[in-house]
Amino acid sequence: MEASSREDLGARVDALMDGLVADLERLAAIPSIAFPGYPPEPVEEAHDLIVSLLRDAGVTHVERIDLPDTAPVIYAEIPPPEPDAPTVLLYGHYDVQPAGAPGLWLSPPFEPTPVPGGLRARGIADDKSNVIAHLGMLRAYGGRPPVGIKMVIEGQEEYGSAFDDYPPSDPGRFACDAMVIADLGNLRPGTPTLTTGLRGACEVTVEVRTLAEPRHSGEFGGAAPDALLVLLRALGTLHDDAGDVAVRGLRRDPWDGTTYTEEEFRDLASVRGDLPLIGTGSLGERLWSGPAITVIGLDAPSVDHAASAVVPYARAKLNLRFHPHQDPLEARAALVSHLRAQRPFGIPLTVTPGDTGPGFEARTGGPAYRAALTALKEAWGAEASYVATGGSIPLVNGLAKAAPGAEVLLFGAQDSMCNLHAPNERVLFSELRNTVVAMVAFLREYAADHRAGGAR
Repeated sequence: MEASSREDLGARVDALMDGLVADLERLAAIPSIAFPGYPPEPVEEAHDLIVSLLRDAGVTHVERIDLPDTAPVIYAEIPPPEPDAPTVLLYGHYDVQPAGAPGLWLSPPFEPTPVPGGLRARGIADDKSNVIAHLGMLRAYGGRPPVGIKMVIEGQEEYGSAFDDYPPSDPGRFACDAMVIADLGNLRPGTPTLTTGLRGACEVTVEVRTLAEPRHSGEFGGAAPDALLVLLRALGTLHDDAGDVAVRGLRRDPWDGTTYTEEEFRDLASVRGDLPLIGTGSLGERLWSGPAITVIGLDAPSVDHAASAVVPYARAKLNLRFHPHQDPLEARAALVSHLRAQRPFGIPLTVTPGDTGPGFEARTGGPAYRAALTALKEAWGAEASYVATGGSIPLVNGLAKAAPGAEVLLFGAQDSMCNLHAPNERVLFSELRNTVVAMVAFLREYAADHRAGGAR
């Protein structure tokens, strides 16, 4: 695609949109949930449909990677058009989150349904829209892009699988000059966005046992140690009075990129209008470049079945999100040490470290980033913003280890208001269309930069 054809790129993608939307509807109608307890047949059906779509788009080299207890991974290659052309790895996933309570959906979750400017269905944004965006790029180039392509479409990203750690064991397969991780999207519709950081995550369990069994609260309360009171007092030390994390050793830096407005965040998080947000500093700092500790589970007697008794045992599960640059073991150790140092009413806690995963921060400023900034502006008509995310994509680190010299770009057709992982998930046609334009333009610009020797 030469410079003289840039003006008609939008028209070229527009002409593809009806077919891309039809294929997105077909893919989103498949309940490809790769969680335990769900049937494997829809996962295989989604896999087979994507393989068929890739072959129809001109991809002749398509493989299936099977790993233990893992849905099949689609691996495809298009050789570089000339020996010294760069290679770009494209990533997406075809599995989806469970739909959750059907009553919370405005339409059946696996019946793609029109909404203003788009479609609603489970997984239609996360991540099937991005799989279709890859397909759109291939169709726009007639299956012959100006760079080499390696495509990785996995089938168990939402639940997690052995594939997260696989790429470093087979680095030749994943070798590339740049990679586009299309499992994210824009901060808001119409705002082109590159995600440059992912917070790390770990889990810790804390429990308290004080009595052999419950005892009458009237006869023993006041002296017998209540396990739930002990646990709540310990959990209360994790934050200061403003709501900032009070655990020493967890990194927090200022955030100088783009972020939500408070009104946007309140709406996205469904915060009641009469309540304040917790913590201090910018939203970007609280959400992306600083730590967050959430109590994600609590074992204690329920209110409906409560007895008048001193509670003998209580347990909580904590989720810690930490700075992209912080070592995951260091971050987890800081939380564990803080909790083990607590002695509410003189009573020790049992603290058990759980799984932990590193964050990620991309290197910006290289030729791939230059090409992406140009491409995103061409697609959306505005300068791209840099953001981070509190979520994690474990495979990013595995791919980065397999191709340590590659630039890593995270963008796609989702947007932060698409209700991913929530009821009534939707994707906007404008975001899908512009993502296809951006991907086509990115490969064009990246190939041209490489031919020019990367000097600008």
